[in-house]
Amino acid sequence: MATWSYPPARRGDVVDTHHGTPVADPYRWLEEPEAPETQAFVEAQNRLTREFLDAGDLKGRLAERMKKMLDYPRYSLPFRRGRRFFFHKNDGLQHHYVLYVQDTLDALPRVVFDPNLLSPDGTVSASAHLSHDGTLFACGISTSGSDMQEFRVRRVDTDEYLPDHLVHCKFTGIAWRHDNFGFFYNRYPSMTGADTADEHLHNKVYWHALGDPQSRDRIVFEDPGQPERMFGPMITEDGEYLLLWVSRGTDPQNGIYYRPASGNGDFVRLLDGFDAGYQFVDNVGPVFYFKTDLGAPRGRVIAIDLRTPARESWREIVPEQPDTLEDVNLAGGVLTLVYLHDAHSVVRVFTLDGVPVREIALPGLGSAWGFGGRQKDKEVFFSFESHIQPPTQYRLEIATGAVTHFRSSEVDFDPAPYEVRQEFATSKDGTRIPLYLVHRRGLVLDGSHPVNLYGYGGFQVNLTPGFLGMSVAWLEHGGVYAVANLRGGCEYGEDWHRAGMLEKKQNVFDDFIACGEWLVAHHVTSPRRLGIEGGSNGGLLVAACLTQRPDLFGAVVCAVPLTDMLRYHRFTVGRYWTGEYGSADASPEQFRVLHAYSPLHRVVPGTAYPAILITSADTDDRVVASHAKKFAAALQAADTGPGPILLRVETKAGHGGGKPTWKRIEEQADIYTFLLKTLGS
Repeated sequence: MATWSYPPARRGDVVDTHHGTPVADPYRWLEEPEAPETQAFVEAQNRLTREFLDAGDLKGRLAERMKKMLDYPRYSLPFRRGRRFFFHKNDGLQHHYVLYVQDTLDALPRVVFDPNLLSPDGTVSASAHLSHDGTLFACGISTSGSDMQEFRVRRVDTDEYLPDHLVHCKFTGIAWRHDNFGFFYNRYPSMTGADTADEHLHNKVYWHALGDPQSRDRIVFEDPGQPERMFGPMITEDGEYLLLWVSRGTDPQNGIYYRPASGNGDFVRLLDGFDAGYQFVDNVGPVFYFKTDLGAPRGRVIAIDLRTPARESWREIVPEQPDTLEDVNLAGGVLTLVYLHDAHSVVRVFTLDGVPVREIALPGLGSAWGFGGRQKDKEVFFSFESHIQPPTQYRLEIATGAVTHFRSSEVDFDPAPYEVRQEFATSKDGTRIPLYLVHRRGLVLDGSHPVNLYGYGGFQVNLTPGFLGMSVAWLEHGGVYAVANLRGGCEYGEDWHRAGMLEKKQNVFDDFIACGEWLVAHHVTSPRRLGIEGGSNGGLLVAACLTQRPDLFGAVVCAVPLTDMLRYHRFTVGRYWTGEYGSADASPEQFRVLHAYSPLHRVVPGTAYPAILITSADTDDRVVASHAKKFAAALQAADTGPGPILLRVETKAGHGGGKPTWKRIEEQADIYTFLLKTLGS
């Protein structure tokens, strides 16, 4: 029997039948967040969690160290709008980044918009969508981490709010027309904020004329025959074209439509076959440049002339390379391509005709991003970071390739005592899986070290090196931080992604388990001291792995997870993830695949599970909190191990976006308190 006394959770008698197979769902009642029984369950769980995490002074000491790690000025890269430069900055412990403007890079910056003034506790966040000339911006405001936003319009130079007010916006893009008469935006027409999947249908593109009430906004594009498609508007740099990024949820295939930005013409469906992914890069007159994986799983660059758009007239500019093409920018008359080589950045420059110009030397094994700018710019900016090097900004002179330092991050951290190395584990089917390890120099391989193994493995998400920040506190307590580059991401192209989705999803779990086994076999750690962590799709990852291999792990941090894979598509935007996971309703075959690994349905009574911390949030309108609640109830009822199995439900927070700094510190301090208490330091 488990040594912990958990709050009681009633077992109901709900049974669903999927393609002839009965499946019990005893905790269905936890899907009703406002029900008194659910609220009492959450309150009792949070009390138990706080009793465990708050005992002693460890959490307080970790939180103080994390505050110091974040208490330094952090900047975005500068970018031009009109004749001026804009950037975002956080002084250190501000809840959110502040938008600044400066006339030149050497001029004194001025605050344009400070979202920290929107709420005293930082639970109201905002995004700023600047007009092309940098005189206006649309401000998208979100409360308690919700994906839902409302928009206001402000002037940059006078801080004056205009009367414009848009509501019921979710996953909304803003595309300013260059004459500043207004902007195009997309939204769901029936969106009211209710938590129903049906509201995420019939996305439409509207034109909003400045000064008009939202009720007068005109629909410029809709497709009633395709209710699940989304249409993200964008305006080309020259202001001539309005483009629509056409997608179905998170599916990697997309379409591109266009029409003149002015006037009321019909859209030309330039790319409408949904046969590949197409990322619009830029245009030179009627010639459009795209990054695509069509016929090239690792990516290539093509050009389509709108005057001769037939496929046989397309030009290949940069063919597929052995490395994976992650990003493309057209600035200063050249193409700057960021590749991934074994999950770290390599940067190469080409002419618009695809002639190689040079490779940009980077400071080491890490991640480079940026390189954006205008076609007439003579310089661009990029940032580089590694696991132990904070983000550092550089200026790249396009004509010569000269790289000079622009701005550094002054962090209270000395990287000298630490090292980063990359190893490769072998998965169940023989696939080679990259594994980054960060630890103190001179690590003795005696199996004694606590390890936090992090993974994601889905939706083409790449886990490239990024500064550990608050996780430095883990290293300072003698921990090893490990990052696994699993299938389901796109580190090795679209084939790598497809090898970890739908009926091949089990490959992702096998990859992660193989990384854990590698760490044990090479005496970095032991199962008792091996912790794993993941969030969202990564929460599904660690939940599946702990149910499949509870003997391999000592502790699990399962954040905002999907755990009920038979019902996930029935909530919020879950229907848009069926291209990644499949649907239990679609066919007996898809049901069998999902039921085989769905963590909620793989909990076995009488099993000794590792210690588990499951986190969620009360206003998560992306992955609903019932996944976490039902999983916690099932594990607590089944567990015979020493525990604990804890549920942490955050208040006034969502899936993670827009979370204020203090909440981030509190959550991360809780996570490492849990790991250090259960794994030891």
